[in-house]
Amino acid sequence: MALSKSVDIVYELVGAYFHSLYTTPLKTKALTSCCIATLGNYVSQKLSRAKHLNHDSLIAFALFGFIFGGPVPHYFYQHIHKLTKHSLGILLIERILYTPCFQVLSLYMLARFEGKTHETSYAQLEKLYWPVLAANWKYLTLFQFINITFVPPMLRVLVVNLIGFFWSIYLANKRAKQTAMDRARKE
Repeated sequence: MALSKSVDIVYELVGAYFHSLYTTPLKTKALTSCCIATLGNYVSQKLSRAKHLNHDSLIAFALFGFIFGGPVPHYFYQHIHKLTKHSLGILLIERILYTPCFQVLSLYMLARFEGKTHETSYAQLEKLYWPVLAANWKYLTLFQFINITFVPPMLRVLVVNLIGFFWSIYLANKRAKQTAMDRARKE
């Protein structure tokens, strides 16, 4: 009986999500991305056994997810089909043009949302950009291929956000290590 009620609740939530995705796609994707990015950062901090939660980092990931993480992929996937209908073409454009630009945006804006100066944010971007981009290309290309080839367009940003959950954990961890190294050098 309790399992049946749990299943009903899940169906209602999924139905509400699909309804929101249909009626207000941009808002729904922005809120979904905000939640997933924040959760990814939280999990990363817990996995690294941080003694205290870095609230600046949580807020930065939430803001980035809400302002950029939902809307930018939404518009990208909406307009990419005007350029090409072939999944391989979409994948190549996504991997070669979109991903490098989005990595710059994410690394820089996350640092800025944490309250870092332009100079500090840019220095961190320079140190992390190529390793993070190379890891993205190496580990996420297959997932993006599956997303572009097999996932209906309406759900692509959701799948990108779910992939992004694990990517947020990786990115938060990489950024925290770089920040710790920078602090150690100053001391």
